[in-house]
Amino acid sequence: MQEIVKNFTVVHVDAPGQEDGAAIYPAGYQYATMDQISDMLPAVLQYFNFRTIIGVGVGAGAYILSKFTLTNPEAVEGLVLINVDTNARGWMDWAAQKLSNLTSSLSDQILSHLFSQEEMSANTELIQTHKERIAKAPNLINIELFWKSYQGRRDLNIERNNTFKCPVMLVVGDQAPYEEAAVECNSKLDPTTTSFLKVCPSPVFYPSKLTEAFKYFIQGMGYMASSCMTRLSRSRTTSLSSSYSMEGSRSRSRTLSQGSQGGQLPPSPSHTMEVSC
Repeated sequence: MQEIVKNFTVVHVDAPGQEDGAAIYPAGYQYATMDQISDMLPAVLQYFNFRTIIGVGVGAGAYILSKFTLTNPEAVEGLVLINVDTNARGWMDWAAQKLSNLTSSLSDQILSHLFSQEEMSANTELIQTHKERIAKAPNLINIELFWKSYQGRRDLNIERNNTFKCPVMLVVGDQAPYEEAAVECNSKLDPTTTSFLKVCPSPVFYPSKLTEAFKYFIQGMGYMASSCMTRLSRSRTTSLSSSYSMEGSRSRSRTLSQGSQGGQLPPSPSHTMEVSC
């Protein structure tokens, strides 16, 4: 990310009470809804004197940025949404969550939101680190309030006639808990300005691959055009390099690459790519 950071001001925004050292909310505290958190973002832009942003969000953050972009399209130049679910929970999801509340700890519930069952079963050091970090968090009460707020999100009602006005890159891990939701979201967006990237396995395990895709996404918007192209953006055939391979015989649209010069070509329809690592 060093090359990207040199060209942009990067700001990480915590939801209320989620920052390090946050005070613990008292019992009965009415935590903000996802809509209310989204409505706080204009004040963040004003504080930093930003006219526009390129938003990057994961899970709940992706949902919040989606809501913000729908209501403030002039403020967002591009969106990178990782494991996004723009739908409200259905009755089956609601029932499953109620059962999970009785049988699973908060850390286990959040881990099942972040990782697939296969990744959880692998019991990697990364998953154990996340589990310990959540379980030992001093503001665990605040985390639980944020978690419940996300579970109570409403449907954003995204459709082709009510969608994002900016370029969007959707990213999801293969077999991730929110894979179907991301695929459904992709079907509702403008195919001429949307790129869909499925990473096998989760992008959490291979951040360098996601960074390359992010860099090309920025170049496609006209930024960093003089920057050297990455292997991902140079891959123009269905047979990629040893670090990237198209998976299976399932039909695929063309790769994210549209040419050898970054930021010079307009987005083309239905950018879809699957990356295996």
